[in-house]
Amino acid sequence: MVHGVAVPDPYRWLEETDSEEVSEWVARQNQHTRSVLDRYPRRAALGRRLEDAFGCGMLGPSVARGERRFFARRTGTMDQAALYVSEKGKERLLLDPAALSGDSTGALDWYYPSDDGELVAVGVSTGGEERSLLHLVRTAGGEVLPDRIPNCQWGHVAFEPGGSFLYSVFPEGEFYGQHLRRHRLGAPVEEDVVVFQPADRTEQAQASVSPDGRWVVVNVERGWGESSLWLAEAGGAFVEVFQGQEEIAQAWFSNGRLLALTNLNAPNWRLVEIDPEHPASTGWGELVAETEHVLLEVAASPDRLLVHHLLDACSWVSVHNLDGRFEGIVDLPPLASVTGLGAHPSATEVFLTVETFTRPAFVIAVDPGTGRFTPLGGLEPPAGFDPSAHPVRQVRFNSADGTPSVMFLVGRQEGDGPTLLTGYGGFSISRTPAWTPSAIPFLEAGGLLAVAVLRGGGEYGEAWHRGGMLGAKQNVFDDFIAAARSLQDHGHCTPATLGIHGRSNGGLLVGAAMTQRPELFGAVVCQVPLLDMVRYERFRIAELWKREYGSAADPEAFRWLLAYSPYHNVHQGTAYPPLLLLTGQDDARVDPSHAFKFAARLQAVNPDRPTLLRVERRAGHGQGKPMSKLVPEEADILAFLLEHLR
Repeated sequence: MVHGVAVPDPYRWLEETDSEEVSEWVARQNQHTRSVLDRYPRRAALGRRLEDAFGCGMLGPSVARGERRFFARRTGTMDQAALYVSEKGKERLLLDPAALSGDSTGALDWYYPSDDGELVAVGVSTGGEERSLLHLVRTAGGEVLPDRIPNCQWGHVAFEPGGSFLYSVFPEGEFYGQHLRRHRLGAPVEEDVVVFQPADRTEQAQASVSPDGRWVVVNVERGWGESSLWLAEAGGAFVEVFQGQEEIAQAWFSNGRLLALTNLNAPNWRLVEIDPEHPASTGWGELVAETEHVLLEVAASPDRLLVHHLLDACSWVSVHNLDGRFEGIVDLPPLASVTGLGAHPSATEVFLTVETFTRPAFVIAVDPGTGRFTPLGGLEPPAGFDPSAHPVRQVRFNSADGTPSVMFLVGRQEGDGPTLLTGYGGFSISRTPAWTPSAIPFLEAGGLLAVAVLRGGGEYGEAWHRGGMLGAKQNVFDDFIAAARSLQDHGHCTPATLGIHGRSNGGLLVGAAMTQRPELFGAVVCQVPLLDMVRYERFRIAELWKREYGSAADPEAFRWLLAYSPYHNVHQGTAYPPLLLLTGQDDARVDPSHAFKFAARLQAVNPDRPTLLRVERRAGHGQGKPMSKLVPEEADILAFLLEHLR
């Protein structure tokens, strides 16, 4: 009983993921899934084409420092992305995480160069568990220093003058309690001192240091809906200078100025400057005002601001002077995403990394004075892929309550056929145009890819986010179902040829959609999902998400959660579509028991249609998954979809 309500949970024993009984159950599930997927006739050919698609590589955003440009890159022969540096147009490998860790699953989790670019802090983890080990690399010669700091998952580093830095770290073995410590180069990590400890264990802290070392600002995040700022003068105590109730301020030092992006009195965000001597929010100076379009990111060059907005979920970058006055726009391709603004007060050039649904990432060097750019190269599509044969367009649809939104369509322009709808709708995360190698064989098989913009995301600002969180979460599912109906109403597909796919919070999305409207879908792929929303907060890092979903400990929130929790809304006698569930044994974010319990429940009530569970060993939530694991996984997904969407 929960709040007086009976909540059946016949598969709770599957939450004991480390037990021998569950391990044996998982082994049987994997064996059965393998026997089914390997019989699909297209599986081998799809795997070969996916090798081509992923072989074009990966290119991350540029990070500029002085005359250097840092970026993550994976070439076709590499299992993992590595850290590179470009100096005067010449690229070289700086750190290979797989070689450093001696493990093919060794992943580059994050990196932060010092302001002068001479030193880089790098987080590396193995097995998909994301518990980053912090390393330090000298850029000039690629020397990896002996300093090692464990437990720096989701880390952040702020270098200080004089050979020290502040870093985010967790207590050993803990998922909560991230705080800030100071490390001096060459000193034993045991001598590192705690600089800032958030009041609540679910809060997370990141620091920024002024170039002269006089000031430190700490951003404390509480979920995805509020934050606080703390400021200290060198050697002094931290003072809270901003406390958001339902607002966020993200502050950093840039060329001696304290800048902040905030949605305080601006749901679509604005850029402000904060005087450290008088930091009260009533005195913040506005540099870039809120507009009808959401402000996503700002970066400063020595004499300009690069400002990144989203217009209907596509990137629009403008150039402003340092006082915020608009000067012009950067000429970008239509329906494109800028994955990073490569500008810094120390840098001699500005770099944008851009990608589209049919063009992989490429880099341009921008002249902030004119907005003109010079292509620097990038990735190329796999041989044989013709982007012009797979047109990209954006269409509009209305949700059940009349709320308008947009959806990207990629591929087939007319006729019914295999169609894959995906979305996310949560945590203020925006779904924008993205190069997805795994979509290539699907498009070439005549498929249509549909990416829906849903409430709960960040595409239209904080009001859009809040329209799909807590008690309004059902809006997200309604938006997704409306997108599915729009595709069918316009003749792109029928229920039999429409598949849906989602990961993480998107896994919750497709789980809710298939349990609420099973007749609309021909196949479902659900990856690393949340599916038991009554008990979700008990596992891994899920307490961090209570501000997004609510807590079952609260009677009102319990009613929301139970009403849409996919695991609790599977009913005997309902015909559910074929389902492929995928999870990682070492997922540090979403407990694999969500997928285990849902699979068991569906198999019990829906024995006439396939419910397949695929559990990857030495894999996590997906970050840093090597190509040797990723290609077979994607081949299984596409083989499953193309087998059933016909």
